[in-house]
Amino acid sequence: MKIGELARRSGLTASSIRFYESRGLLTAVERTGNGYRSYGPEALWMLEIITGAQSAGFSLDEIRSLLPLSSGGWQHEELLAGLKRKVAEIEVLQARLARNKAQLLVAIEGIEQPPAGQDCVGNAQRVLERLRAEEARGDAENAAPPHAAGTAQKS
Repeated sequence: MKIGELARRSGLTASSIRFYESRGLLTAVERTGNGYRSYGPEALWMLEIITGAQSAGFSLDEIRSLLPLSSGGWQHEELLAGLKRKVAEIEVLQARLARNKAQLLVAIEGIEQPPAGQDCVGNAQRVLERLRAEEARGDAENAAPPHAAGTAQKS
């Protein structure tokens, strides 16, 4: 199929398809006698894999390393390792986002509910001190060694 049809069927622009091709992500491309690109049916599912992987947070370099070397040559161990690495990265990001959210909620609460008679500057200092204390507590929790579940030490 020509690039226009592939673009229509994939929902991508022709320039996006050419970009993926230029980056070595879409390799099963032939040229017709008049120089037009000709794509096989595998190009459509390959584009779905590429765009799905990008949506999941993979970089183009990561995607390239996980794609099959040929139409039937998936590298299963490398693929699984790459997917597991991405899950671990997402978990770290989720933890960081949860901490950021908690800090923002502390700030919002402190701003919305200042102590009676507290001026704006004094309340801002109080909120900042609370944020520092929350951050220090979070750092201490992250630095503490994990305890084995169900084990107690006797002195």
